[in-house]
Amino acid sequence: MKNFIIISFLIFSNHSYGQTKRPEDFGFRHFQILYKGDTVDILIKSKKGEENIPKPLFFYCQGSLPQPLIKTDNEITYGVFSFKPDSLAKYFHLVIVSKPFVPLIMDKKNLGNNFCYLDTNGKMIKDYSDRNLLDYYVKRDIEVIKFLEKQKWISSNKLILAGHSEGSTVVSKIASIYPKVTHLIYSSGNLFGRIMSIIGQSRQEENDTTKIADEDFSMWQNSNDKPNDLDFSPGDTHRATIQFSNPPIQYLEKLKIPVLVCYGTKDWCAPFNDYLRVKTIRKHKSNFTFNAYIGTEHNFFPLKQNGQINYDIFNWDKVANDWLTWLISK
Repeated sequence: MKNFIIISFLIFSNHSYGQTKRPEDFGFRHFQILYKGDTVDILIKSKKGEENIPKPLFFYCQGSLPQPLIKTDNEITYGVFSFKPDSLAKYFHLVIVSKPFVPLIMDKKNLGNNFCYLDTNGKMIKDYSDRNLLDYYVKRDIEVIKFLEKQKWISSNKLILAGHSEGSTVVSKIASIYPKVTHLIYSSGNLFGRIMSIIGQSRQEENDTTKIADEDFSMWQNSNDKPNDLDFSPGDTHRATIQFSNPPIQYLEKLKIPVLVCYGTKDWCAPFNDYLRVKTIRKHKSNFTFNAYIGTEHNFFPLKQNGQINYDIFNWDKVANDWLTWLISK
């Protein structure tokens, strides 16, 4: 069984901050709210000098894994967003929300693989794992949005939700039930749920002597046999697997607002996004736009001829600029 399936790539910031440990020192406003007794950390990125100018809210939901929002390495800071937020901040106030019970700021040396916040045994924290659920994130994030909508510097003419990977499932469900959402960006999601991403990845890696996907089907059977189980020793709990495997296509098909679907054509979720494109054409649904990034993988990096990821070509800023172009046109 795979412990972690979708990993969000992190970029280096060009700034140095020494030993500073406050979000404000990294260029963010920091808010906290309580949700069901849990402290929720909220970071806001605004254009410098325009923090109090009313602008629409751009709510970004990151991918999976218990990563702190701000990760440092001596005098280097990793990007909080997957992209440079400067161009979007000209038009919007950008928000990103912490993972439950994960510290807001941590140094890389205190984190595990993939920048994960783990316990002393190298395992995920139970408080995080118990809340690492689609339903938790959806309800919590709606409360965050409601809190921010009360701020004088948030204008009400637009509410944009953008989600990448796991975050795409979260924002698509929010958009289907929260009527104030005006635009949705669905990035690198699997329209038929997490289990299909798990199986798709295995199919790419297995051969006739290693039937990796069979283990995935066994895991899926176990999850359905005990759908409310919160044992987190193998990685995701059964409850998380079940909830995130509920096909997000059902949420998107309900929407009448403008929706941008973007994905790399070498991602294992690409055929499902192509399927939605075919279906929207058949149904004459004009509110959907599709950006397919040819030859790129889950995080929009191109693949070399040998199939390895070429990390030298960073496309995330192009993707974010394409988001902005689409938003301005809509």
